[in-house]
Amino acid sequence: MTTAAASLIQALSTNNIDSFTAPDIRVYPASLYEGDGVKLLMVRTAEGRRLAAVGSGEFYDSLQGDNVDGGKLCPLTHENRLVLNRFVPYTKPQAFGTQIATMGLGDRLGLASPGHIQTVRGHNIRPILAQQSIRELNLTGRTYEDVLDAACFAAFQEGYKDGFGADGDHLKKHEDIEYALRLGFTMLTLDCSEYIDNTIGGLSAAEIEQKYAEVPADVRSRYESRYLEKSVAVGGTTLTISRDELVRDVLIYASSIDFMESIYRKYIAELNGAVDFEISIDETATPTSPEAHYIVANELKERGVTIFSMAPRFCGEFQKGIDYIGDIAQFEKELAEHAAIADHFGYKLSIHSGSDKFSVFPLIGKYTQGRFHLKTAGTNWLEAVRVVAKTNASLYRRMHQYALDHFEEATAYYHVTTDLSKIAPLDSVSDADLPNYMNEDNARQLLHITYGLLLQAKDENGNKVFADEFFSLLAEQEDVYAEGLRRHIGKHLELLGK
Repeated sequence: MTTAAASLIQALSTNNIDSFTAPDIRVYPASLYEGDGVKLLMVRTAEGRRLAAVGSGEFYDSLQGDNVDGGKLCPLTHENRLVLNRFVPYTKPQAFGTQIATMGLGDRLGLASPGHIQTVRGHNIRPILAQQSIRELNLTGRTYEDVLDAACFAAFQEGYKDGFGADGDHLKKHEDIEYALRLGFTMLTLDCSEYIDNTIGGLSAAEIEQKYAEVPADVRSRYESRYLEKSVAVGGTTLTISRDELVRDVLIYASSIDFMESIYRKYIAELNGAVDFEISIDETATPTSPEAHYIVANELKERGVTIFSMAPRFCGEFQKGIDYIGDIAQFEKELAEHAAIADHFGYKLSIHSGSDKFSVFPLIGKYTQGRFHLKTAGTNWLEAVRVVAKTNASLYRRMHQYALDHFEEATAYYHVTTDLSKIAPLDSVSDADLPNYMNEDNARQLLHITYGLLLQAKDENGNKVFADEFFSLLAEQEDVYAEGLRRHIGKHLELLGK
């Protein structure tokens, strides 16, 4: 390693990196950066990825690493990422506003972003490379520092200069919001589920009236004066809000609207566009009606709350890792109305659990006129599992069986309609056919929702059962993984019209 490292530093110093070869060092040529007195390059050594650096001055001196014959090999630490952000602007996340489509890519492993960048490069869409919820952090044993570090280093590795974002996804606690913003996340998805009353749909008309009578009179008066029996033109649709609709929507959403406003005032208003503020109202028991969407949006406008996007609960089901379930004609009708409302108020429509919804992607592209935010996450984990199935049958079989044995635990975190009886038994599937599990909905969901259990599984001695072998394999097969992401996420972009 010492001789190869010295040769690498020499080649970097003399601008001969194109002709450098070494059996235990991989060079990422797209990463080559020159500026501020430094030449910098991403490489992979036997010890993992490193920044190879030569030069002098503040940038060079700030990088922490091992000195090698007039240069440095610097590990991909959080501290080095902060240095990189200071001197290489395109490695910092940014906010995008409402005029371009964005796609949340939710890299749970810290390994998918290079493939994601390769997929979106040159397309009229911007990637939100760092996108994790607190639940996902807990299930993967990662931190927001880890998530942001991985995204920033990936942008550097790929020499990607078109910009990427970082989303504190589905946050609802003040301390988590403060955590994400303090670290420099450029998007905040506010989860309003704890302030949405999901009991209303199950109440009788008399019970609803009784609950409405308990709402403070000034609140009732404000909503009634603004919306009761009013007709509003939105796009090509006229919405008329009946008393029954208004009463129901006030009971379901009024507290959540107050919560949205309070978070905006406390955290977002003073940031001057540095953060894209998304509202999530998709965690409801019933679909969001166009009237409810309009009321929420108009209330925010009246209160001076500016948002980047809103995620309503659509009809049908957007389950993890599989295509849309439901009446596509009904979805198209309601999507057109929701998209018109979003356009009317000047924000983007957001689609959550959006990965693999191939049957409705063309409709989303059409009715949003190409301005949308689409969240994906677990589908890149499934592509990683596909790599395992292709290249290490033994590891895949052990992971698959563990997922089956622990499936019920995982359903505490995710709603799915998986039928385990429809998954072909492991002993009936040849090694060559194992990747086909990733083409079957029930098997996809089995592996999708058990990712945290698989990554965290330990034996009686406290050793990781799968994670070390899994990550080692993906490091060896990084090109195969990237190719799989280009194919799979590329299909998303094609159908969305991007």
